[in-house]
Amino acid sequence: MGIDPGTNVMGYGVLGVNGKQTEVIVLGVIELSRFESHYKRLHRIFERVSGLAAQYLPDEVALEAPFFGKNVQSMLKLGRAQGVAMAAVLSRDIPVAEYAPRTIKMAVTGNGQASKEQVANMLRHLLHMKQEDMPRLLDATDALAVALTHFYETGKPAVAKGPKSWADFLSKNPDRIAPHRGPSKKLD
Repeated sequence: MGIDPGTNVMGYGVLGVNGKQTEVIVLGVIELSRFESHYKRLHRIFERVSGLAAQYLPDEVALEAPFFGKNVQSMLKLGRAQGVAMAAVLSRDIPVAEYAPRTIKMAVTGNGQASKEQVANMLRHLLHMKQEDMPRLLDATDALAVALTHFYETGKPAVAKGPKSWADFLSKNPDRIAPHRGPSKKLD
C-alpha cells in the first residue's frame, strides 16, 4: 500500500503483486478539508488508514517522505499527518518504508522533476489502467506511485559490494593468496 500524506487530501493506493506482475486493487483519497481542527484531521487519518490496513491487509506500506518547503508550519502539519499514518499501520505490525518525491518520480517516469500529470499518465500505461478509471485527484495516483516505487525498490536483487582496495581484498581472502615462492626465474 502506498500513501501520499496530506493535511487536506491524503492519497492511498493498493497494489496486488503476483511474482513480477502488479495490478491495481484500489486507489483513492481521504478528503480532510471538511474538518476545521487539525487534530480532528489527524484523528480521521488514523481511523481511515487503520481501516484501509484492516480491509486490504497490505504486507508493507510505503509513504512519500515530506519534502522541505519554505513554510515551517505546513511542514510541521504534513509531518504530523505522515506520522499518524505511520502509527496507524505500525500498530498493525505492518513494515513501513519512505521514499523521497524525487525518487518516486524517477522510479515511475525516469524523470525526477516529472509533474503529477506525467506520473499519473505513466502509471496508467505501466499498470494498464483505463482512462475512465483514473481518479480526479492526483493525490491518489501519487500514492499508487509510492507503492509501485516500493515494489521496484524491494524487487531489486542485492548487489554484492566488492573490496575497497587490493589490500582489503587480501585481508578478507587469505586462503586465496598463493604463498610467496621467491623471485621468479627468467625463462629463455
